[in-house]
Amino acid sequence: MKTALKILLVAFTCSFMGACKKYLNVTPDDVATLNSSFANANETEAYLYGCYANLQSLSDIRRNPGFTSSGEVIFPIDLSDKTTLGGAGGDDGFNVMRGLQNSQNPLMNYWDGYNMGLNLWQSIRMCNTFLANVNTPPDLPAYKKTRWIAEAKFLKAYYTFWLIRMYGPIPIADVALPVNASSDEVRLKQQPVDSCFNYVVDLLDEAIPDLPPIIQNPAAEDGRITAVIALAVKAEVLATEASPLFNGNPDYASFKNKDGESLFSTTADPSKWQRAADACKAAIDAAAASGAQLYQLRATGNIVHMSDTTRQLLTLQGAFTDSWNPEQIWTLNPYFGWQYMASPRVTADAASNVFAVYSNFSVPIGEAELFYTNHGVPIDEDKAWDYTNRYQIEDGDSANAYYIKYGYPTAKDNFDREERYYADVAFNGGIWFGSGNTDDNNPNYINAVNGPAAPSDHLRYNATGFWAKKLVPYQTAFGQTSTQQNYSWPFIRLTGLWLLYAECLNEVNGPGPEVYSWIDKVRARAGLEGVVASWAKYSKYPNKPLTKDGLREIIHRETRIELAFEGQAGWDLRRWKELQGVLTNPFQGWNVFDRTTSGYYHLRTVYQPVFGLKDYLFPIQDYDLLINPNLVQTPYW
Repeated sequence: MKTALKILLVAFTCSFMGACKKYLNVTPDDVATLNSSFANANETEAYLYGCYANLQSLSDIRRNPGFTSSGEVIFPIDLSDKTTLGGAGGDDGFNVMRGLQNSQNPLMNYWDGYNMGLNLWQSIRMCNTFLANVNTPPDLPAYKKTRWIAEAKFLKAYYTFWLIRMYGPIPIADVALPVNASSDEVRLKQQPVDSCFNYVVDLLDEAIPDLPPIIQNPAAEDGRITAVIALAVKAEVLATEASPLFNGNPDYASFKNKDGESLFSTTADPSKWQRAADACKAAIDAAAASGAQLYQLRATGNIVHMSDTTRQLLTLQGAFTDSWNPEQIWTLNPYFGWQYMASPRVTADAASNVFAVYSNFSVPIGEAELFYTNHGVPIDEDKAWDYTNRYQIEDGDSANAYYIKYGYPTAKDNFDREERYYADVAFNGGIWFGSGNTDDNNPNYINAVNGPAAPSDHLRYNATGFWAKKLVPYQTAFGQTSTQQNYSWPFIRLTGLWLLYAECLNEVNGPGPEVYSWIDKVRARAGLEGVVASWAKYSKYPNKPLTKDGLREIIHRETRIELAFEGQAGWDLRRWKELQGVLTNPFQGWNVFDRTTSGYYHLRTVYQPVFGLKDYLFPIQDYDLLINPNLVQTPYW
């Protein structure tokens, strides 16, 4: 195993299990400990890996609001065992959508590190301590020191950015405070949100020139930060700052710190989008120069038969699950550990081992219907698609045999959809290539009504009848003896960066050939025509891509489809101020406990999400406001 990967995974495991607090808490309590931490180059590098620890922990999707509170995936609320998601509290992020957030004991508490959060202030403090002491070891070569300083600055910037996305204006912790610091020095005030973003960008700008463009020694250093990663993060930071949640948001007009200073401007600044667009282009150019490109399938294992259709679906999925491929700009080291939550039971062997597959990650039908028709437009806009009768039952036919089991009754909703739908979402009657069977002429399929995938109790079941297929590589097979194809979680992919650039360009100048070109590059890989041609030919609203507002809606939807289930939608919907609208509708799915075809295909409400204006930003724990009276609570909490 890679040397650096070992260190980073040890740090991740310690933070995940809570059993290595002494290892992670390397911030010195006295001078003797501080001196030993930076006594030589090896000890200093180990301290730097400690600074990386919480970054690696962010790959745990339970800790990512972008995944758990996006509405893409829900967790059943009536399980007989509440500890199925990695122990008590594992479903806290999902509970944000149930209206259970509070300020007494906040869910996903990144201020203190409780309730599936992480203490990012501790991580920032470690980075500050590293930067204050990196000149100490006498045997540290200058070239290593320069790079390590840049890495620590990036980490400090990213931890700060994560806190801004969650809490808005935060205190800026820029230096390592001495052990004997006064209470006034420790009790920092929140800074205006624009100042917070500028601070993050300044740190990134300082770090980028001294980071390597690519990792030269992947066996030892995969997982460490490159200049391309930092440029891509800078683009995301600036696009977030330019977005409606942070750019002139009138909802926070009264949000002031204890000095009476306004923490949000109520006047939107359009120039922020140009700044973000420039950063996107710089990141795209740097990524291209470093060899980033669209993923090409790297098939492994004994393939009995793979049609061109199946190859295309696996290519779309593999861009995410085939780790460290050229499309993945930033990937974190730890493996994704929840495939059994996203997988249906597609074989009798899987059904016979009740602990092999839980299937609890349930995709609401609203998320499934986000994906386009095969004409590349929304299902309710396509003139040729029978939207009204989409819940009627139809048997799989030969034209769809690589998508839907031939002769199997399923909802019309599953026919004539775009390829990303079949690559990302599984449904009753849907083909499941893999799980021990790599012959797509005689494939596995999901028999959720009366087969091995049928729910048997209130512990191991899918609540909607839709699964996040994207999260389970075809090489994985669950059963009496399970084989799991492990993969590391990507944070940024090239296609996401292209769509972010298109978004920024549209906000700056509105529709135009350059904006379309970046969207169309993404759509072409998914087998779709360009955005203008698709809407002109097939949509009830052919002029939609020709207006700034219409194209904005298209770009937002395209982004949600392309990056579905990747932990990004929750962040994007927040910054766009669109999450409240998404979570207004009930989470619905099929009547999964009815084991007749006619009974199964009735819509059932799993629960009504609760998400109000106050939920866009997270509350600070009430106790912290007592400890630091210079803090003010997040608005509406």
